[in-house]
Amino acid sequence: MPYFSLIIPAHNEEKRLAKTLEQAEAFLSAQPYTSEIIVVENGSTDRTAEIAKDFAASSKRVSVLEEKLPGKGHAVRTGMLAACGAYRLMADADLSMPITEIPRFLSVELDSFDIVIGSREAPGAIRYDEPEYRHLGGRAVNLMIRLFALPGLHDTQCGFKLFNARAADHLFRLQTIKGWSFDIEVLYIARMHEYRIYELPIQWYYDPDTKLRPVKDAMTMMADIVRIRSNARSGQYNRKDTGSH
Repeated sequence: MPYFSLIIPAHNEEKRLAKTLEQAEAFLSAQPYTSEIIVVENGSTDRTAEIAKDFAASSKRVSVLEEKLPGKGHAVRTGMLAACGAYRLMADADLSMPITEIPRFLSVELDSFDIVIGSREAPGAIRYDEPEYRHLGGRAVNLMIRLFALPGLHDTQCGFKLFNARAADHLFRLQTIKGWSFDIEVLYIARMHEYRIYELPIQWYYDPDTKLRPVKDAMTMMADIVRIRSNARSGQYNRKDTGSH
């Protein structure tokens, strides 16, 4: 069983995926621990799947899962539940956080925390090249999340999060949201079950080719928060960890 799993959701990422996999493979091959890279291609209409498979054919570390349904949450859930690592990190395909930040996630006192979330807002974090209007918009969205779902967490939407195997196996089986708001749902469930969350300041580089649609995605996120709270009231998230992982 590998020590570390890197899960990369990939929807229409033909322009960025090859470079990302090259960087991840080179970095992880130099580390002292065993690792795997899982690319979850879902619903792409470009050459994403072909690029991922070509790379996997030349690397024992890389595997590719194909899902017909789009949705970042769906892809991350598939990857997390298929992973074998004792620690499992989801990472955006654009690597807006440098791959060299991974050791900082693993250097957290992991006996004391179950989940480590990359944060662009925690003290010590650095943002590069982000337009001011995008930063302000992100802060407004986070305020909404803190008020209605996750008080105390300053950045729930950064695409880099580490889970230990126990937390991943439990939380992602309870996840229902398949789109962008899945992070909020998973962390909300984690809070319900008293998993310990650490917010880690990271270096983060703005990508002008981001797929986020600020206004539309914020409206969808608010609707999803309402759904999350409704699911919680109905007991949908009450299933305990069975320890069967």
